[in-house]
Amino acid sequence: MQPPDFASLGLSSATLTALTRAGYEKPTPIQAQTIPHALAGKDVIGCAATGTGKTASFVLPIVERLKGKKGTRALVLAPTRELALQIHEHAVRFGAPHGVKAVAVIGGVGMGGQKDGLSYSQLVIATPGRLIDHLNEGNVTLANIEVLVLDEADRMLDMGFKPQLTRIVAKLPRTRQTLLFSATMAGEVATFAKQNSRDPVRVEVARSGTTAERATQCVFEVSQGEKNALLLTLLSKGDETTLVFTRTKRRADKLTKVLGRDGHAVERIHADRSQAQRKHALDGFKSGKYRVLVATDIAARGIDVADIGHVVNYDLPHVPEDYVHRVGRTARAAASGHASAFCASEEVPLLRDIEKLLRVKIPREPLPKTDPVFIKAMEDERSRQSNPGPRRQDHGVSQRPAGQAPGRHARSHQRNARVSSSGGGGGGGRQQQGGGGQHAGGGEKKPSTVFSGSPRRR
Repeated sequence: MQPPDFASLGLSSATLTALTRAGYEKPTPIQAQTIPHALAGKDVIGCAATGTGKTASFVLPIVERLKGKKGTRALVLAPTRELALQIHEHAVRFGAPHGVKAVAVIGGVGMGGQKDGLSYSQLVIATPGRLIDHLNEGNVTLANIEVLVLDEADRMLDMGFKPQLTRIVAKLPRTRQTLLFSATMAGEVATFAKQNSRDPVRVEVARSGTTAERATQCVFEVSQGEKNALLLTLLSKGDETTLVFTRTKRRADKLTKVLGRDGHAVERIHADRSQAQRKHALDGFKSGKYRVLVATDIAARGIDVADIGHVVNYDLPHVPEDYVHRVGRTARAAASGHASAFCASEEVPLLRDIEKLLRVKIPREPLPKTDPVFIKAMEDERSRQSNPGPRRQDHGVSQRPAGQAPGRHARSHQRNARVSSSGGGGGGGRQQQGGGGQHAGGGEKKPSTVFSGSPRRR
């Protein structure tokens, strides 16, 4: 049974005061079940979906344990920069009353400031790739770590971080306390948890496939050509904060342009955006500057916005569990929310996998084909398709003085042209989208597993 308040969990008066100031009233189920065991020093394996309050369930016991201690004593690993920064915010807020300092160690920013932070912080929150960088540089030692937290372990393994995790864990004391959290607990995650914990207490507040209880869901059976019109129609019916998921970075960019052209306050977040751009988009989404945020799955990890009213699955995910993570972005805390899924004919198998995981058939909704917004959007789309406008011609390299040998760019251009003409235009050439020079092809990439160089950072 869930305790009535945080005081019954064994937390100190300083932490209770900090919780009150932060607006926390009662513990969530994951907090109520995890905090007492974590305070007692036990290993915990927690199965909890996004939006259940699990961050506080490990941050609070850690700062209680580290007060008065010096040196690097606790390590939290997270799959993405955004999630690491979210955890860092909690650590700073609740660590301050105890004199516990925290540092976020993530890619996309310089290592100098992080190196300084590592020299005096008791708590390190890191993405695996950037932590490996600091280990290679000798900027941090993990020999005195007392607590290891693996947050969203399923995501880290899905993203290919297992080699980095294995290397990091090998540098930790065997006598440490381990807290592992995952939205799903099967297969590789279960094996990894078993290998890296000792007699753990198992806490489960949401079985695999459980979506937020207060989130209503529906499916629109739609063609790819109707998705933009449907999204514009849904956005016209209210003013709730909306998070839109696409499968690829390129589609996120294109959709952002479509929504912006229609007058919506919109930004996007994906792995090709710089850390400054991602932070700008996320801060604007939190503050209300942007009503709509378009995101890919990996980049969206760590988005912690309390009042997201609508999650739109513009593309269905290939991994059914990702749907659970997506829907968990709405109906957080005591709020309610709605999740819509756009299902084209080629995505029907993906929908079946999602419903199999959820063990429920998601209600279908008819397309609003008679809605004026939908009709106009479809007419505009047909008009653009029939009148695409003049094509921009690529004249190759710029003119150069007579007799000058082609530069490196020119030679590359000519070589690519030969490859393109001989290969029919399809053979795996790297495409780039216009404007900004960001690579556009495909979905998110997995991190490098080569330790001698710089691993790919999230």
